[in-house]
Amino acid sequence: MGKDKEITGENLSPMFGGIIRHYDLINHVFTWGMDKGWRKKLVAQCLKLKPEKVLDLGCGTGDLAINIARFAPENLHVAACDFSKEMLAVAAGKAQKAGVDNKISFIHADAANLPLPDNYFDCIGISFAFRNMIYKNPSADRHLAEILRVLKPSGSCLIAETSQPRNKVIRALHHFYVRTYVYAMGLIISGDRPAYKYLTESAVSFYGPDELEKILIAAGFKQVFYQPLFFGAAGIYRLIK
Repeated sequence: MGKDKEITGENLSPMFGGIIRHYDLINHVFTWGMDKGWRKKLVAQCLKLKPEKVLDLGCGTGDLAINIARFAPENLHVAACDFSKEMLAVAAGKAQKAGVDNKISFIHADAANLPLPDNYFDCIGISFAFRNMIYKNPSADRHLAEILRVLKPSGSCLIAETSQPRNKVIRALHHFYVRTYVYAMGLIISGDRPAYKYLTESAVSFYGPDELEKILIAAGFKQVFYQPLFFGAAGIYRLIK
């Protein structure tokens, strides 16, 4: 039997193309449906800023962009960007079904080289894709630099992402859950062992809020605010340029 190919931050695109059929279902199963509520919080925080131009970066199958467009005023336009053509195709279909495809521009691009102008977006939203952009990814610095470049001065980048509970007992239970239930269910539903080995290990090894704040400030963000979700297993970050 051949050895599974290791997935890292540099070769994620084929992985997401391979698990796309079950992508939304698996996310909902892993979080017991809580990801929907967390994404709604991200949408509410974004719209509270009254932006005119919003970028959903690493949009995946488009849930964040679609929900922003659904509740946004007429003058707001959303750009949705992802490096997976397969994901974008699903996102475009979902946007059309939701009746908001005229409010969203879909862009196929790498987050390290965005075909977008400087100082353009009032708000950037990243929904559970940020870990893949910076965890063991040689392009991590470039990803952060591109977010800063396309964000307007004093603009906000809002991120919903897995995190590390500060309480040691809760953190240990969270890691056990991810390495057992999450990994097993991902493997059963998708059949893709390398993909879910990467996703589970990156989740349990990802930066905690204090360490991530230091990285983001060093990258050039002026302020970083953190709101823990579900005992710190996930969180919402607000980065201000």
